[in-house]
Amino acid sequence: MKKITALVAQKRNPNRVNIYLDGEYAFSLARIVAAWLKVGQELDEEKIKRLQAEDARERAIQQALLFLSYRSRSESEIRQNLLKHEIPEDVIEQTLQRLRQDGLANDDQFAQAWVENRSAFRPRSRHMMAMELRQKGLDDETVSTALEAVDDETLAYEAAQKRVTRLKGLKWVDFRKKLSEFLARRGFSYSVIAPVVTRIWNEVHTNEQHFEEEDMT
Repeated sequence: MKKITALVAQKRNPNRVNIYLDGEYAFSLARIVAAWLKVGQELDEEKIKRLQAEDARERAIQQALLFLSYRSRSESEIRQNLLKHEIPEDVIEQTLQRLRQDGLANDDQFAQAWVENRSAFRPRSRHMMAMELRQKGLDDETVSTALEAVDDETLAYEAAQKRVTRLKGLKWVDFRKKLSEFLARRGFSYSVIAPVVTRIWNEVHTNEQHFEEEDMT
């Protein structure tokens, strides 16, 4: 048995407490874990291990919540972040289970929200969004479900609309080149790009002669 001789809040991180046993520093705990400890209390090895395990779980959940505070994340992203902070793998799985129960980790919802956000603010092709989602560790089934209702022509048109104000005043050849290149960088195929570029050009020039796609190739 070892006796607690001091409980000292860390200066740099007041949410952690340094535990001194028999006059020497032994380990630190989250303040919430150390809340029930008192100077003079005796701890055996089993109790120390339980405290450290509870501290690991608390540290993991707090790190996960901090990581999630910036934006939603996939489970793979959360796992990689916790690994980077040297959280044991068994604790990571417990943390993910808790996050799932609290509705804070859900790959299906994450994928759907990602697609909706991309479609609204930075439209790009189904193929490119699929690549992004796979890079975040999502499986093929989750990716396919999230992209089920996505239409490349609609996305290309929306992307072109957001870009066209920068291209007004250009002649057709330059307009087609720059807008086509922009849409290609967003992952759209030529078969999608060509009619969208023509449509946007005609809408911009509603009071001028409309160009038919076959006349512009």
